[in-house]
Amino acid sequence: MVKGKRVVLREKRLEDAWNDYAWKQDPELARLDATLPLDLPFSMYLISYAEELNNCDGRAHIYAIETLDGKHIGNCSYYNLDRDRREAELGILIGETACWDSGYGTDAVAALVHHAFQKEGLKRMYLHTLVGNVRAQKCFRKCGFVPCRQVTRSGYDFILMEIREQEVSSGEDST
Repeated sequence: MVKGKRVVLREKRLEDAWNDYAWKQDPELARLDATLPLDLPFSMYLISYAEELNNCDGRAHIYAIETLDGKHIGNCSYYNLDRDRREAELGILIGETACWDSGYGTDAVAALVHHAFQKEGLKRMYLHTLVGNVRAQKCFRKCGFVPCRQVTRSGYDFILMEIREQEVSSGEDST
């Protein structure tokens, strides 16, 4: 478990599947993730979800984001972990839109970054965010990420942002 000031990052559980399924079907959330809304029956989604939870290769660490009172509001992860280069990519989704613009995302990112740098001995974390996702860019800047360049993938324009080891401030972390 990783504790921030406003959120707790915990291991994903099978019980999280319903929220994750609903968020993946949401057209607005899909747009912000540069994907299409999920069009799959829940029973099929649940099978692949369970397999994903059980098949960890050590290159990805996925967490549920909970409020301090235990409400599952999103997910975050670091993945594409390259231990030789000491870097990983970060991803986050606040699926509960009522929780947007309330500091939960910023706290989750800050807690995850601190945890990943401590646990993995990283020198760099990076992420890709859509050029038009100003809310996410503001969050990432607050956490110390800096824009590097624009990248086009699958017809979408992203900003590549990164944070380096020396830029990571101390924070709360308990594992």
